[in-house]
Amino acid sequence: MAVAATFEIEYLQYLGPDGKPVGALPEHADAARMVELFRQMLFVRTFDSKAIALQRTGKLGTYASCLGHEATHIGIGASMRPEDVFAPSYREYGAQFMRGVHPREVLMYWGGDERGNDFEGPRHDFPWCVPIATQCLHAAGAALAFKLRGEPRVAVTCCGDGGSSKTDTYAAINAAGAYDLPFVQCIINNGWAISVPRKAQTGARTLAQKGLAGGLHCLQVDGNDLFAVLEGMRRAMERALSGEGGSVIEFLTYRLHDHTTADDARRYRDEAEVKAAWEKEPVARLRTWLVDNGHWDEARERAWIEECGRRVDAEIDAYLGTRVQPVEAMFDYLYADPPADLLAQREAAIAREQRA
Repeated sequence: MAVAATFEIEYLQYLGPDGKPVGALPEHADAARMVELFRQMLFVRTFDSKAIALQRTGKLGTYASCLGHEATHIGIGASMRPEDVFAPSYREYGAQFMRGVHPREVLMYWGGDERGNDFEGPRHDFPWCVPIATQCLHAAGAALAFKLRGEPRVAVTCCGDGGSSKTDTYAAINAAGAYDLPFVQCIINNGWAISVPRKAQTGARTLAQKGLAGGLHCLQVDGNDLFAVLEGMRRAMERALSGEGGSVIEFLTYRLHDHTTADDARRYRDEAEVKAAWEKEPVARLRTWLVDNGHWDEARERAWIEECGRRVDAEIDAYLGTRVQPVEAMFDYLYADPPADLLAQREAAIAREQRA
């Protein structure tokens, strides 16, 4: 029997769940850099816990936790240059913090103020995208613009395991392959598409292989291993910048919290599964390696977490102290020439506000 083609998906892992190396670390591994990125992981975890507390006390709207994703998100953000473009979904706060987005802006957005989506990070990055996977097409379009202009820049986008089954993701992958674009599709496989488990929403053995049909380079990475995340992203970014085309990287991690604060994952997830996932989580894993190699200790962590708390509290104060927009703001940025019915609604809203 003749074989038209065969494929393999490489898997990257350098630190096991116990924080011990499973082989030689990447050549580009740098202890000082790992310490700094670990500090950022702790900052994101501090921010996440305080954001959830804000929501629970009625000071924030529905919020999507990033608990358990810290290594993947920080690694993606740390691998990008300022001139690259990031098209996020709605959970990659760590990547965005690395790119200059302020925590107060994240809080404003989840507090219902769209000004938070006009963040001060790279002005060319895309805003948060709640419709699933549409941001993948935005990134592919940006990558095409880079190629047409001859600009040495890369477009990076993220979607979840559920989002990888959307036609938007496949279309973006196909465009990136057809036009040989500087494009990196990050599929963050946290095991659950809200209440739908990974095994129920696709028959693919890996999610990385979804890039094969588009002709992209495909790689599966232990997303709880920061060394592996950085190495996978380094390879993909170098390929894109050297004209070798786009990549699809599947990051294996786990959603340790509910999908959002409007969800209760206890209704569909087994407690034993979540407990097992905590044994593989990224912060403890990297901490073990840093401590074992003399780069970190309990005193430094305690002092840094206290500092993180102060920094996050300052961001929360800035968010809570932001003046609320007038009610007409929800109408004023929709159309250059608003239709009559919208103008009527605007006037009605203003009148109702004045009566209140």
